[in-house]
Amino acid sequence: MSPLDTGVPALLLRLDRNPFHHGSLGAVRSLGRAGVAVHAFTESPGGPLARSRFLHRAHPFPAIAATDTAAVEQLLLRTADRIGRPAVLLPMDDAGALAVAALADRLRDAYLLPRLPTGAAEQAADKAALVRLCRELGLAHPRTLVPDSPDEVTAAVHELGLPLIGKWSRPWLLPKDSGLRSAVVLTSADQARRLFGASARAGSRLLLQRRLPGGRDADWFFHGCFGAGGTALFTGTGRKELAWPVRAGATAVGSWRENPEVAEAARRLAARLGYHGILDLDFRRDARTGAYHLLDVNPRPGAQFRLFTDPSGLDVVRALHLDLTGRPVPAARPVPGRTFVAEHYGVPAVLSAPSRGAAVLRGRRLETAWFAADDPAPFAAMAGGWTARAARKGWGRLFPAPAPRRAPQALTPSPQRNRARESGEPRCTTW
Repeated sequence: MSPLDTGVPALLLRLDRNPFHHGSLGAVRSLGRAGVAVHAFTESPGGPLARSRFLHRAHPFPAIAATDTAAVEQLLLRTADRIGRPAVLLPMDDAGALAVAALADRLRDAYLLPRLPTGAAEQAADKAALVRLCRELGLAHPRTLVPDSPDEVTAAVHELGLPLIGKWSRPWLLPKDSGLRSAVVLTSADQARRLFGASARAGSRLLLQRRLPGGRDADWFFHGCFGAGGTALFTGTGRKELAWPVRAGATAVGSWRENPEVAEAARRLAARLGYHGILDLDFRRDARTGAYHLLDVNPRPGAQFRLFTDPSGLDVVRALHLDLTGRPVPAARPVPGRTFVAEHYGVPAVLSAPSRGAAVLRGRRLETAWFAADDPAPFAAMAGGWTARAARKGWGRLFPAPAPRRAPQALTPSPQRNRARESGEPRCTTW
């Protein structure tokens, strides 16, 4: 008998078009295997998600802007009518999570939703707000400046040193055709000034952030489901073993590793926000001080959330379904050493570092993002689609060569070093 209430369906919401979003497939499989009727918006009938045997019904992917809350509301209410009974609504990207949080009061008759304090989801997702939260809670966070002019960009580069990170404070506002990425590594002041010049197109402030040295075992993540008031229901900490692109990309291979410092920092953040729902956090350990710096917070499941699956099948998605349907969430049984592989990233990552890849995969209990013996069609669809995409875009663009290592440049402080302003607050200095 399923521990979940199988009479309550679920709807996955993504507003960012991405047919290779393996987190969505993980959610469909997790809930579908437990007997829940899972609905999702899919890009095409032949795409990986639509071909999963655990998907109850595919709905056409919406052609609406993530910022058009009226259109999102109408889409969700029409879909609720088609489903025919209240469903657990599960956003799988930041844009969807923020839209649902803004519309929560209008959607409660149609969906089961977490009860978030006003503004909590946006505080979690906004990179500028995160800096203030970390400062308030005493959590380590890389030094961050927000320039207001090209001159302040130059001053920030001198103060932070190169290379540094450029990121947009509200990346969900980036237009799809802008060519801008949510975060990039900048290696010159000219690059930083050019990126600042795109601020009007980006829709939010540019943050310049000191780049912490990476290296083996430096990158960690936290996934958790929290009940009302920020009470932890199911949590796990993991280490990014391999990334693609190398040293600067998404998790290609990750493993479940107990890390009390990371877990405690995440719980403090959730409690401060009174967060109800699922959180995905990224950390980097500073080798010089040993401190774990909180880099990013996402108010939804991380793509590799199925790494954190206990022997009973419990994960953050199932925990949220249990919580929203009024069922108890059992205590999780951690499985340290369990390993997650996203095949479309993992294969090139392992080939680029064969000795490291062999070491992290040898003898591990693996959870693969795409292949599943009881649901093989999505893997075949992904492999075919990924190959076609590579042929269309060129293998070099899809699988870029690893960037050469570059030592930080020592720069002379500029007399303008304190002119950068804090986002949303008048004439503040630096973070």
